[in-house]
Amino acid sequence: MAHVLQLFKTLHRTRQQVFKNDARALEAARIKINEEFKNNKSETSPKKIEELMKIGSDVELLLRTSVVQGIHTGHNILKLVPRKDLLIENVPYCDTPTQKQ
Repeated sequence: MAHVLQLFKTLHRTRQQVFKNDARALEAARIKINEEFKNNKSETSPKKIEELMKIGSDVELLLRTSVVQGIHTGHNILKLVPRKDLLIENVPYCDTPTQKQ
């Protein structure tokens, strides 16, 4: 039960970071998280609970690592606002493939 509560809190913290300053997205994510947990609160099967926990953890990871906010700054212009934790070292592209041995 403690793991379920921890995931619930983690999802809400991630939601607040990922959708910061976007009231509509914050509210939609809050409703969806609460709805999913409420719909499954009477689940007793350990296997099903484990499956749901995996899905929740995957969603949290996806939100944290893949979602970038965009702000409309004009007609057909979108400014991307990446979070610091999304900015990683860029690995240069190599035109010449390495030989397999």
